[in-house]
Amino acid sequence: MYTDRNDNTFIILINSMGVVIAYGLLGLSLWLSTEVPLSTKGFWGMGILLLTLSLINVVKYRFDVKSSEDRIHRIEEARNDKLLEDSLSDAANS
Repeated sequence: MYTDRNDNTFIILINSMGVVIAYGLLGLSLWLSTEVPLSTKGFWGMGILLLTLSLINVVKYRFDVKSSEDRIHRIEEARNDKLLEDSLSDAANS
């Protein structure tokens, strides 16, 4: 379990570095492109930032749904185990 957390942290770090590099390169290309008007550059920048926020929300909500489903599944398993234990102890006592 502990190694999975380290693997996830490493993967998140690599992905975060990729996002930072992509933003850096995008900013550099927008800064250096002289043919594109400033208003167009701002529009592109806003679009990219809003797309990033939307992607973060999609991933967060999908993670929340999966986490909720896992929690419900664990509760159902625990309930079934408890019912099985109770029925076996009742059968042993009879």
